Amino acid sequence: MSAAGFWTDQEKAQVVVQQVKAVKGWIEPYDAMTARVRSAAELEEMLAAEPDDELSAEVERETETLRGEIEAFRLRSLLSGPDDFRDAQLEISAGAGGTEAQDWAQMLMRMYTRWAERKGFVVEILDLSDGEEAGIKGAVLEIKGLYAYGFLRAEAGVHRLVRISPFDSQARRHTSFASAFVYPVVDNEINIEVRDEDVRMDVFRASGAGGQHVNKTSSAVRLTHIPTGIVTSSQAERSQHKNKATAMKQLKNRLYQLEADKQAAKKAELDATKSDVSFGSQIRSYVFQPYTMVNDHRTELKIPDVQKVMDGDIDPFIEAYLATLGTPPGGSAAA
Repeated sequence: MSAAGFWTDQEKAQVVVQQVKAVKGWIEPYDAMTARVRSAAELEEMLAAEPDDELSAEVERETETLRGEIEAFRLRSLLSGPDDFRDAQLEISAGAGGTEAQDWAQMLMRMYTRWAERKGFVVEILDLSDGEEAGIKGAVLEIKGLYAYGFLRAEAGVHRLVRISPFDSQARRHTSFASAFVYPVVDNEINIEVRDEDVRMDVFRASGAGGQHVNKTSSAVRLTHIPTGIVTSSQAERSQHKNKATAMKQLKNRLYQLEADKQAAKKAELDATKSDVSFGSQIRSYVFQPYTMVNDHRTELKIPDVQKVMDGDIDPFIEAYLATLGTPPGGSAAA
């Protein structure tokens, strides 16, 4: 990046910067953990030769901390999607079940907020619609943190709750549903930069009204964008320079629309994966009564401590799901 002319092409430079950032995101924590493991091993050798209760307790604490960090690093290694490194936009919606479902949607929002806090991520509420009696009809959260989208995409789908409803005067067991859907957060502004080498310019004589000037001067301009094949032209002005500017503006507008269409198509593709928020479409069931169990129907992972899960401990479900995708470890982020 220190090479002369590196920043001349801003678009290409930003790609390289993102790639460097992604690589550092793997190398730096790995090197730091490796150094700490070596240090802990050296302390273990010292303790073997000369026991020290205080130092032994310190080594034990460091070992436990390292175990958690290494596990988190291993989980991150399962992420290799092109958008996995991005922040996430999480959309939660209450489904069938009325007030009970709206309360369930709020419980899910709390669960994901707690999970994000455990990760050290920042949570921002972009939209919130309160329920009629309790809970929420829906919410949109932006969760900011490295690989937030990569982790949370495992949570997209319908979540089913089974419990004795606190809103039922007869204390009957109810089943209700809420959905979670996840988008990667991308820049809203589409920056269109047209490189000179990607454009071929042809000049020709304008046709139509214009007197002698039209017939004698090659003032009309045709621009061909080589990568996309888009062609624009202008012959309204007598100045070739003005016609070129007009044709370039048309080209940028069409390139902008092309990029916008790509992003819209990508969003539509994600939207198509949404399921009906009702019975039979759930990815996970949370049972509070008559027993306690959280069951992921995609991986068959079952965790009996439902309260621990509701407090944000959902990494086992995320890891199990990512493992089923067969993604190789060590995937990069912003390719």
